[in-house]
Amino acid sequence: MRTCVGCRVRTAKSDLLRLVVVEGVIVPDPRGRMPGRGAHLHPDPGCLELAERRRAFPRAFRLQGPLDADVLRARVAERAARQQDG
Repeated sequence: MRTCVGCRVRTAKSDLLRLVVVEGVIVPDPRGRMPGRGAHLHPDPGCLELAERRRAFPRAFRLQGPLDADVLRARVAERAARQQDG
């Protein structure tokens, strides 16, 4: 069980996307093998928006300062579009 940093709901690890920070950029870690502290998020635009609004990423990664979430935003949007297409 892991907690989504966006909606704060405890969910099975397999339902969440693991994230890590690489040189100040939040990147998805779908295999869960990248080094460093990880955080988990539902691959849903709503959860991503909540996490950004609550400034949950720096807290989850225990880092100070801004983090670049552009790569993550693109990945979540791509996945949401794929699910809509069916």
